[in-house]
Amino acid sequence: MASTQHGLSGTSASAGPAVPRAPSLLATDPRPLLLELRGVTKRFGGATALNAVDFDLASGEIHGLLGENGAGKSTLMKILSGVHQPDEGELTFRGEAVRFGSPAEAKAHGIGMIFQELSAIGSLSVAENVFRGRQPVNRLGLVDWKRMNAEATATLREVGVDLDATARVGDLPLGAQQLVEIAWVISSGAEVIILDEPTSALSPPEAERLFTLMRQLRLRGKSLIFISHFLEDVLAVSDRVTILKNSRKVATLPNEGLTKGRLIELMIGKDATDLAAGYEQATALPPPVAGSAVLEIAGLTAPGAFADVDLTVRAGEIVGIFGFLGAGMTEVARALFGQLRPTAGTTRLGGMGIAPRSPREAKRLGIAYLTENRRATLFPRHEIYKNVTLAHLDRLVPPVFRSGAEVAVAERQVRRTGVRPANPQLLAGHLSGGNQQKVVLAKWLTRQPRLLILNEPTRGMDVGAKREVLDLVKELKAEGVAILLLSTEPETVIAECDRVLVMSKGRVTREFGGGERVSKDLLMGHA
Repeated sequence: MASTQHGLSGTSASAGPAVPRAPSLLATDPRPLLLELRGVTKRFGGATALNAVDFDLASGEIHGLLGENGAGKSTLMKILSGVHQPDEGELTFRGEAVRFGSPAEAKAHGIGMIFQELSAIGSLSVAENVFRGRQPVNRLGLVDWKRMNAEATATLREVGVDLDATARVGDLPLGAQQLVEIAWVISSGAEVIILDEPTSALSPPEAERLFTLMRQLRLRGKSLIFISHFLEDVLAVSDRVTILKNSRKVATLPNEGLTKGRLIELMIGKDATDLAAGYEQATALPPPVAGSAVLEIAGLTAPGAFADVDLTVRAGEIVGIFGFLGAGMTEVARALFGQLRPTAGTTRLGGMGIAPRSPREAKRLGIAYLTENRRATLFPRHEIYKNVTLAHLDRLVPPVFRSGAEVAVAERQVRRTGVRPANPQLLAGHLSGGNQQKVVLAKWLTRQPRLLILNEPTRGMDVGAKREVLDLVKELKAEGVAILLLSTEPETVIAECDRVLVMSKGRVTREFGGGERVSKDLLMGHA
């Protein structure tokens, strides 16, 4: 099967070729139900995250789960995996009523979940991660390294993965880390595997490798629940699809005959054609922006990361950098934000030479950086307002600290960025992934930057949340902010940027601008 390419999940179903997909096993061989959730309701404070939701999973099925941010997808799966307990409703597993009080109880029943933000420990080896929490020991009670490495290798090969069991996981590509995490879940004896946005940070070849593994697991009788905002991916591998909207279930449908347009209609309740405009075919980029140069990079080099990078971003301009994981664009962003030291080249901000040695210095210069990993910059156990104002307390509140002033500042930014619910007193960890991303963005907009660097700003977000964030980015552009947008989604840079640079293996391979026509295939060809 041809590789599915990740794009804005709101692409119109009528444009472009049909989405390739494998025939559903359930179409000709109905399987018995393995688990059922009936009337599940979950509340957090005064907010209802799930409202009387039904969901079921058959043996040997890949079941896609869709919905906008905040629809309740992750909450439903966290109930199934024992992270949360329902306020109402029941769960039946293999015909027996169950209630999981912890992830350990869910694992004991054969249910494993792989979260969007991977939990693999980078400093440990592949084998240590595969047997995390249950390393085999010898008669002396010490870890049996030889046995663990051998069994980890066997487990990896069982799922079609050929990796050195002694390799450090942090040195592996993200796609390989994801497969290690799947091997960890499988080796624990899981019969149900929940994957939450597993392809949001994978390149197309890595995603196709994951799909192949998912199909192999299905053939072996495993049941998988696949949460994703990429409709092409869901249609490519799922047997059935369930759609949630506003904390309720809208429908569960067989894959056969489903289109992206139909799924979007069910997810957002209206015709989303406008949201998909320009995302399928070649698009002409806007005329050159005439603003003054805010950022100028010449010959910037960091050995092993990137080399000879030239780049200019003007006031009121969005410059995109497209590339696959490992292309070097993240490292360029980290260098601009003082997290990585270049060894050659020059950087000028507003005509002045700069060489920030720390994020604090970069922030003082007027540079803001929204990283690709929101978990690294978000404090989920603290209130939204603390997350928004933490980086600016010295400038935002009076000398005599008053939390009311802090909340007032955060409330303005929460409303501006469209965080839902718009309550700065809620814990950030209770928000959906897309709304957490808005909180991180709100933090950097509390003091308007001169240069805003956005690394995968819409990663793991549904079509509606993407549009809200990108509209906000365009507002900042209109206010004269220089914006550098890094993305592995070609549709995003094509639709949102004035100019687009392509990076591959640490070098800029092509620049598009000045009204040139550019397409997904063209960008990918240079990446």
